Amino acid sequence: MIKNIHSIFAICLSLSLSISSVLTPTALSAASPASLPTENASNTEKLPNHEKITFDPVHEIVSVTDHVVTIKGVEVAYQATAGALQQKNEKGEHKASLFYVSYKRTNGEDTNKRPIAFCFNGGPGAAAVWLHMGLLGPKRVVVSNDTISIPPYSYIENEYSLLDAVDLVFIDPVSTGYSRTTGNEDAKQFHGVEEDIKSVAEFIRLFATQNGRWESPKFLIGESYGTTRAALLADYLQDELYMYLNGLVLVSSVLDFQTIDKMERSNDLTYLLYLPTYTAAAWYHKKLPDDLQKKDLRQVIQESKTFAIEEYSLALLKGNQLPPQKRKEIVAKLSYLSGLPPQFIERMNMRVSVFTFIKELLKNEGKVIGRFDSRLTGIDLDPCSCSSEFDPSLDGVIGVYTAAFNQYARTDLKWVSNEEYKTLTDVFPWNYGKSSNQYLNAGTSLRKAMTKNPLLQVFVACGLFDLATPLFATEYTYSHLGLDPSLNQNITLGHYEAGHMMFNDMPSLVKLSGDLHEYVGKVLEQRGLPANIKK
Repeated sequence: MIKNIHSIFAICLSLSLSISSVLTPTALSAASPASLPTENASNTEKLPNHEKITFDPVHEIVSVTDHVVTIKGVEVAYQATAGALQQKNEKGEHKASLFYVSYKRTNGEDTNKRPIAFCFNGGPGAAAVWLHMGLLGPKRVVVSNDTISIPPYSYIENEYSLLDAVDLVFIDPVSTGYSRTTGNEDAKQFHGVEEDIKSVAEFIRLFATQNGRWESPKFLIGESYGTTRAALLADYLQDELYMYLNGLVLVSSVLDFQTIDKMERSNDLTYLLYLPTYTAAAWYHKKLPDDLQKKDLRQVIQESKTFAIEEYSLALLKGNQLPPQKRKEIVAKLSYLSGLPPQFIERMNMRVSVFTFIKELLKNEGKVIGRFDSRLTGIDLDPCSCSSEFDPSLDGVIGVYTAAFNQYARTDLKWVSNEEYKTLTDVFPWNYGKSSNQYLNAGTSLRKAMTKNPLLQVFVACGLFDLATPLFATEYTYSHLGLDPSLNQNITLGHYEAGHMMFNDMPSLVKLSGDLHEYVGKVLEQRGLPANIKK
């Protein structure tokens, strides 16, 4: 029986996976309901900019502040709102309070019709802080690319923010960030594929209604499992709420979970799709033969893809019918492209899981590599174990993101809460509903959404060193959506020499920001709207 234990991040994990549970959910810290009622609070309170507030899960309280950020040399004035939006059941009883932070540009014309993007990370169980303070928002964290980040931390003005192009709303699903169920409501009612979609869709509907944004061009931006959520939402919003979208931005995408599942050895597909990223990691750590090391990264990745499609796939398909001499040749080529010893590959029956690869590539140096970014390394805590005990590419940055947001919320947004801001939390068991005992595939929903709305434009960002949602798995998914040929041009893939959270890498942040601005401009021009939205 195939278990649906391959959830992602966003981080990322985000990240996308506790974020670290893109493939294997790990128990982090359990979400606990918060209850801090304010006796005299009205249903919706807007506090003066100088006042601080305490989180109240029963009332829709917001803190509004005004700021200016310089993006690409242009001053952008904006209003920031930190709020807790209520969700109720059919009886009108409070069920949950969803925390969000929104940014609205104020020095432009017709601000209520400006494009708006609803953003979230993945996990499931990840808060939106990764996209918020790593890529899109007006402030971003400062991280180290080659070592763990420890205090003192800092966050700075984000000159690469997308706020000059679109207004932004960052959503923390129930049990993440400051979002909680209310009273005695069980958080498990939100912990599932369909439950999550309905909750986030209801948030989007309420926000658009309360803020007069139904006429605005709309985007969804998700990372990791957040891309799964975005694809499912695109279909749900159209079919159930009759809300049509202009675009989707999918960062470190996973739609078809069969492409990343390594827990079932009978699923040969994933071994093919991971190989090019193994090659990229081995190239970076200089574990490939000299002739490959001298080539450009993208050249060696392409060579690995070609082998995976033309030879490796046939070898796995033949199983024990593969002739001994051909098997020897395949093992040798796998060693050539992965940096692993041929004897080890033979012992693994030509099938090396991602967790094994993470452990084995630098084993002789006493190190493990990161899953979210295979360029990063850490000390192997237990050389005798079969898999790594931690992910240096996650543990190296989660502290700075958590600290930065806690400080930013109180200092800049004037939102004060004694509740824990849950950057990553345990939402398992996650209810896969109709996809239980089979692989979840949100690609079907994306195909439906794009077919019914042939103007929907999709941008997909792929990290070349990402072992959580590997490049070739993403390319395979989008080439197997079954779209009408006329719609293939609506999907654009961007490639970045970085990991799952490619925005933690400065050159990739710059490139991704430029690509997103170009993408938004293209979508707006398609609808006859001005593409130069920096004025």
